[in-house]
Amino acid sequence: MGVETVILQSPVAIVGWGSSGKAAASALRARGVRVLAFDGREGASSSSPELPDAAVHVDADPQALARAVVEAAPSTIVVSPGVPGHAPVFAMAEAAGIPVWGEVELAWQLQEAGEHAGRPWICVTGTNGKTTTVGMLAEILRADGRRAMEVGNIGTPICTAIDSEAEVFAVELSSFQLHTTHSMSPTASCCLNVDSDHLDWHLTTEAYAADKARIYTHTRVACVYPSEDRTVERMVEEADVVEGARAIGTTLGVPARSQVGLVEDEGELLLVDRAYGEDRARVGIVLAKVADLADAYGDHPTPAVVSDALTAAALARGVGVAPEAVAAGLRSFRPSGHRRAVVARTADLTWIDDSKATNAHAAEASLRGMPQHSTVWIVGGDPKGQVFDESIARVASHLRGVVLIGADRTDLARALAANAPGVPVVEVDGHEDWMFSVVNEAVALSRPGDTVLLAPACASWDQFDNYGQRGDAFADAVRRLAEQWGRSS
Repeated sequence: MGVETVILQSPVAIVGWGSSGKAAASALRARGVRVLAFDGREGASSSSPELPDAAVHVDADPQALARAVVEAAPSTIVVSPGVPGHAPVFAMAEAAGIPVWGEVELAWQLQEAGEHAGRPWICVTGTNGKTTTVGMLAEILRADGRRAMEVGNIGTPICTAIDSEAEVFAVELSSFQLHTTHSMSPTASCCLNVDSDHLDWHLTTEAYAADKARIYTHTRVACVYPSEDRTVERMVEEADVVEGARAIGTTLGVPARSQVGLVEDEGELLLVDRAYGEDRARVGIVLAKVADLADAYGDHPTPAVVSDALTAAALARGVGVAPEAVAAGLRSFRPSGHRRAVVARTADLTWIDDSKATNAHAAEASLRGMPQHSTVWIVGGDPKGQVFDESIARVASHLRGVVLIGADRTDLARALAANAPGVPVVEVDGHEDWMFSVVNEAVALSRPGDTVLLAPACASWDQFDNYGQRGDAFADAVRRLAEQWGRSS
């Protein structure tokens, strides 16, 4: 399958003047394309290096902003991930016959029209586990001697990276970014899982899942999927892929043909490939040991972590990575900040920062790896329209107690009372120094040897600028607790 690229004509409208919008503008200006910038946020920057010769048009009314964009008569509109698919600019652009792309689609088009055409993208999406999987994947690729760069939702906009000398991209993609792709053609791709999330953006669970499924469109070599997840498996079955692309399953059990999974051998769990070897019908290739994750996650990594490692291995093997590079990459991997990071062992407790668990699915994955009745869960924030009942019911047996945070705690308090009625819950409001109150309440709910887990299951925007700031506040409060505990012992 060839990729049809479009020669962009000036001007191009950028809607959303954040990091991805500015990256798109820089890439376009470097190619001689004039850009016009629009944003719906009051106070959006009126000038920057990316737009030295014009101001950003700002209008908080979505209808008025959309009219201004269309009336500017751009050849193409590039929307940032924060612009929801139901925003008026989409319908108005369609009526005017103006194509709408996202920054990811733009990056693919610019790459394929330039000197780096053909550079492979290995793309990962999912409700939970994207960043960990992409980080593992990049380490495996580097262990194989390849110049790999993590890009996309993980931090570096792809439009910033396309002119780099990277040989391969490990790409984290959100449902927002996938919504506006149409020609992107990954070498290998995966949807890790899908659960209700971002319903304020997508409006329905079905629309959210449909955008996640776009990850497999035009995949060239390997569509990787969790073999026990029938929802994701259907995405692969229904995907419009390049002829010859294969479905590769991952499993926490013994792998069948065309799967990567786990085999126990003399007391050790091995990651085994029965998908890419020449004699895969009869022989598995040992890629790594679960013990290779010990430096990052201790002797007992959670099933979610092991599943992420299997996925990273399956994706890497899809681009021909040597088996020994998988083990080397997993040994060198370290999780990103605020992702199941042990911040302290104090007050006879282990304190874990998983502030990046911004939805119920992610928080559930962290809790289900804990022993029964052993965890004080710090949860709450902006719920993003989620319903928590089923997740709470599944993790209730792991809980010792709950500290409930957030500006509006009503929905979570109701769900906890209904689905974990025997678990004590303490609510902490947003008073001055409230995070220090949170950690002290956690101590009061705990027993020696327990774990205190910040896995909020919610976005941070109601009380913080981002999940990193929330995690930092937690870690600082734990540090102060440790100092206090040391003085009293």
